[in-house]
Amino acid sequence: MKKTISLLLACLLTAALLVGCGGPNEPGSDGATLTLNVYNWGEYISDGTEGSYDTVKEFVAWYQETYGQKVRVNYDTYDSNENMYAKLSSGAVSYDVIFPSDYMIARMREEGMLLPLNFDNIPNYAHIDETFRGLYYDPDDQYSVPYTYGVVGVIWNANEVDEADAQGWDLLWNPKYSGRIVQFNNSRDAFGTAMYKLGLDVNSEDKADWNAAFQELKAQRPLVYSYVMDEIYDIMESGEAAVGAYYAGDYFTMLDAQAPTVDLRFYYPEATNYYIDAMCIPSCCQNKELAERFINFLLGRDAAVANAEATWYASPNTLVYTDAEYIEEMGEEAMEILYPEIGDFAERYNALAFRNLPTEMLDYINSLWEGIKFN
Repeated sequence: MKKTISLLLACLLTAALLVGCGGPNEPGSDGATLTLNVYNWGEYISDGTEGSYDTVKEFVAWYQETYGQKVRVNYDTYDSNENMYAKLSSGAVSYDVIFPSDYMIARMREEGMLLPLNFDNIPNYAHIDETFRGLYYDPDDQYSVPYTYGVVGVIWNANEVDEADAQGWDLLWNPKYSGRIVQFNNSRDAFGTAMYKLGLDVNSEDKADWNAAFQELKAQRPLVYSYVMDEIYDIMESGEAAVGAYYAGDYFTMLDAQAPTVDLRFYYPEATNYYIDAMCIPSCCQNKELAERFINFLLGRDAAVANAEATWYASPNTLVYTDAEYIEEMGEEAMEILYPEIGDFAERYNALAFRNLPTEMLDYINSLWEGIKFN
């Protein structure tokens, strides 16, 4: 579940997004330039930075060579599933490809906000590992193609934290590190840490369970330096905080940029959230066939490997995690953290993943969260 800073990829933004949610149109054959509107997490694609593979530029070139038509890609970014959902559900804009997380896919599918995919246009779907198919958010694999996946873990600074304390979720509640702990700045993930710590079902619809988690977060609050999302990068990299929970792929981004006085480490608690981000086509899509061809392009070896290397997120694409050059580039530590027992992923995912809860439960959880953040 990508949560990095929502940087606008200005070099890729060539026009404003289309207004209105009309019906889908297929690419024409009149030679006119086609438009593809992509809505993705920030920093969630290889964008040509520092000489890297420029995914959008390569797609544009490939499309003209393959289909004889020019394509203009409007690329916009978001920083949360909820913001993406609100923008789409407002009907104020149109996008052709989006990258929601599993629980949001389930919600959008149930609300008729996604179009079924024509897999004749996505033959590279064959490279998606079987363990990522038939999962709860899209049981018949009609509306989504997995893009990345991951697990939430704990990041800690070995120069400040005793190794003996670095285990389970208890580290985020350890008073020894008061004022040096950062917590998620969203109700879903923050409550998740408390629920997993207590051994409770994160998909519970019993208010008593969420009340118990609320008490845990309330007890943690005096220890918390800050509630963060994107801010965690600078805070952990600089040593401003010593403990935080975040997504496995982002740990390596922090590791690469840590200050000389910082020694970041990472581990998975026994019970934690497993998640998948996938490519989907929203119902307001204007160019469905073009969107499907874009998805297919992202599943090809060059684009898939480049995007996995750029984002540091695990890929469900067999072309990626079996590629010798990719394995060498990522290194042993990264492969062990990003791909822990991939064959058992579906079992762990089905048992532990935080799913889409009923609206009334989400409202209740959010009301509790306001009590943590604002009272």
